[in-house]
Formats: sequence, C-alpha cells, structure tokens
Amino acid sequence: MTHEHDDTGYEPPHASSPTSHVLAELQLYGYRPGQEEPDPRPLPEANLIAGAIADIFDAFTATLNETRLEPDLEELLWATVNLFHRATGRIERELDDNEQAQKRSQKEQDGSEVRSVELERLTAEGQSLLERRDCLEFFRDQAAEQFERQMRTAWRPRAGSMVNRRALTASLIDSRDFIAAKRRAETEVMLPTGPRIAFTGGLEFNDHKLIWDKLDRVHAKHPDMVLLHGGSPRGAERIAAAWADARRVTQIAYKPDWTRHAKAAPFKRNDAMLEALPIGVLIFPGTGIQDNLADKAKKRGIPVWGFGSGGT
Repeated sequence: MTHEHDDTGYEPPHASSPTSHVLAELQLYGYRPGQEEPDPRPLPEANLIAGAIADIFDAFTATLNETRLEPDLEELLWATVNLFHRATGRIERELDDNEQAQKRSQKEQDGSEVRSVELERLTAEGQSLLERRDCLEFFRDQAAEQFERQMRTAWRPRAGSMVNRRALTASLIDSRDFIAAKRRAETEVMLPTGPRIAFTGGLEFNDHKLIWDKLDRVHAKHPDMVLLHGGSPRGAERIAAAWADARRVTQIAYKPDWTRHAKAAPFKRNDAMLEALPIGVLIFPGTGIQDNLADKAKKRGIPVWGFGSGGT
C-alpha cells in the first residue's frame, strides 16, 4: 500500500544521498575523467620518474645477482625497457588516428557550435597525447640508461627504431622539413593535374564489366581524373589500364621495383601511390598487397571503395 504526499518538502528515506555516493566513489577510487573528457591531472615529475626507474633496475639486479636466475637478468632488464618502448608506439598510433580525425573535422566545419566544439575537443586530445608520448619516451630513455649502466651495453629495440626527440634540434627539423617539401615539389611536377584515383586489384580478378562500371561512375564525377595503378601485366590492373586507354584517361603505372626492394617492392609501390595524394582508392579482390594499400589509405584519411565480384 502506497501513500500520496502533496507536501513538496517530503523526501522518502534513503540509505545514502546521490551526493554521498559520489563522494564515496571519489574517496575510494579518486577522480577519473570520462572517455572523451579532458584529463586535468598532472603528469609525473621528471625526478620521480628517474628515481622510480632506478629503483626498478636496482631491485632486479640486487635480487637476481649471484642466483641461478642471473643469466636471465639481461633479458628481463631488456624487456623492462621494451615495455615503455611499446607504450610509446601505442601512443604514436593514437596520435596518428587523432591527426586523421582532426583533418576530417576540419573538412566538416560548417560554422556550427557542435562542429567547432568537436574540433576543439580533438585538438585538446591531441595535445594531451603529445604530452603523454613525451613522458613515456622519458620513461623509456631513463630505463635505457639504467640498462646500459647495469649491462655495460646500449639498449636497442629488436624491430623498428628508437626516436629520441631530445636530439631533434631546430636545424635538424628544418632540414627534414626542407627535404620533405622538396620531395613533394618534385612529385607534383612529374604528376599531371587533376584529381587522382588509385586503383588496385588481384592478378586473378577478371570481372571486366564490374571494373569498367565502377571506373565509369568515378569518371562521371571526375572527368579530368588521373588513374594511378600498379601496372600488373594481367588481372584487375591490366583491365583498368585498358579502360583508361579506351576512355582517354591519363594513367600512371607504379610498377614494383623488385631489384631495389626485393619482396617489399609491392608495399613500397603502395607507399609511392599514396604519396601522390589520391582523393580515393578503388580496391578489388586480391592478396594482402591490396589489404595493405587499403589499411595505409585509411590511416591517411583517404576514402577507400572496396568491391567484390558481386558488385558490393
């Protein structure tokens, strides 16, 4: 049986108020920002990081020295440095995703407050990721120094490279920017004008009707398009080249340089095609080479259109 209360001041008894519940959560777990909220908490101080890393390595060394596990000490210390190296790589990938998200948001700006706030959030998130990456790099560099002190040999990753941004002087950055700009300028001169469409497909894919239909649709939207393809002697790319000849569309074949790059030649070819900055990539069924091009294009924010034999 329930009772109706007309008294606005009436409040049923509670075990605890909502405010009390929030305060209890903060006391137990501390403040935790939401997934898309800015994190106001400070980063750890440099002297605390250096002290913590030194303690970790000293504890490992003191515990394992002169024991049966001493032969495993170097591997364990190497893995400790690698822990921070991998964490830095993970943040780098998040930074790449954030960069592409910012580029998409810039294109979607229409003057509305919603779009503006979204771009501001992505920018703040990118800045936070930069600071986290630099902090984790400091962790890794401190750990690498401790590894060298304990093992009398420099730490090296087993794959990839170890970038130390403390060594990036202004002159080095200017030089790299100059070389990159020079390479872009040379590429632009060699490429004809017009929107570029990259095309790739397997050697065994021969659905010429589907390929011609999709290319005709793109050509209708971009009459001055330039077709970029891999120059394969048969399969989807050979059909695309025949289409370009028939439609009098300018085409550029990026053939793999097997002599220079050996097994990596098709993947280097993919990089070269994307350096031409196509506005879209047409992907037809093939091998991992086609998947590689699609993945790299998506990371750069380039639209990817994939088609199967059924025209999906």
